[in-house]
Amino acid sequence: MLSADLDTIHAAFLDAFSDYIVPFALTREQLGEMLTRRGYRAEASAGVFEEGRLVAFTLNGVDGAWGYDSGTGVVPAYRRRGLARRVMEESFDLLRGRGCTKYVLEVLEANAPAVALYRELGFVETRRFQCWSFTAAGELPPPAERAGVEEGWWDVLPSWQNSTASLGRARVRHVVLGDEDGYAVVFPSTGDLAQLAVRRERRLEGIGTRLLGQACAIAGKPLRILNVDDRDEGIARFLERAGATKTVRQLEMVREL
Repeated sequence: MLSADLDTIHAAFLDAFSDYIVPFALTREQLGEMLTRRGYRAEASAGVFEEGRLVAFTLNGVDGAWGYDSGTGVVPAYRRRGLARRVMEESFDLLRGRGCTKYVLEVLEANAPAVALYRELGFVETRRFQCWSFTAAGELPPPAERAGVEEGWWDVLPSWQNSTASLGRARVRHVVLGDEDGYAVVFPSTGDLAQLAVRRERRLEGIGTRLLGQACAIAGKPLRILNVDDRDEGIARFLERAGATKTVRQLEMVREL
C-alpha cells in the first residue's frame, strides 16, 4: 500500500518524469484528476521511501478484475537500483489481493528500457496506439450537446483512460457534443478528446470533421487525441485527412496475475 498524500506523490511524480521523452509536468490538481479518472487506489499502489522521501512508485487503478498502471516512476538519483521492478512486483501481489486477474499498462514505444522491463516481468503486447494533435481552422457553428455516448458506434474498445468508466469518474468538466449521427467527448481544460464516433451508415459525410473542429473550438486549444488503436484504420485515415498531426506511439501491455 502507498501511504502518501497527493503533495508527496506530486513531488515524486514531477521529479521522476522531469527528463521524460514527452514533457509531462502536471500541476497538483491535474495529477489528482488524472488519478481519479484512472481509478487510483492507494491500497493497490506501491512506493519506496528513502529518508522520508518517495523515490519510486507505481500508481495503480482498479476496475473490477482489472488493474491499471497509471504511472511508474523512479526519481533520477535512485535509478539503476531495481526499484521500478520492486514496485511493479509488489503491485502484482496488491492487485491480486483486491481480486484483479489482469494488469494493463501503456508505455511509449520509444521508451526501450521500460518496454524491456515490462516484458521481463511477463507483460505481453496487446495493442499499439497512435497519438495525435489537432488544431482547427476556420469558424464553425456552435455545437449541440447530447446526453451520453453510444458504445455501439465503436469499431474498437477505447483504452483505459478513454473508457466510459473513466469518463464517469471525472471530476472536471467534460462536454459530450453531437447529435443522433455522431458524438465527441472533450475536456476543455486540457484539450483531451476522449472519444469520437460516428454512426457507421453516416460516415464519410463530414460529421466527424465538424465534431473535431467543434471540440477544438470548445477547448480553445489544440486537441490531444491519445491512444488511437492501430487496428482502427478508418479513424487514422480520417485524422490524417482532417489535418491532425501524429505525435508519439504507445504500446498497450497486459499481464495475467
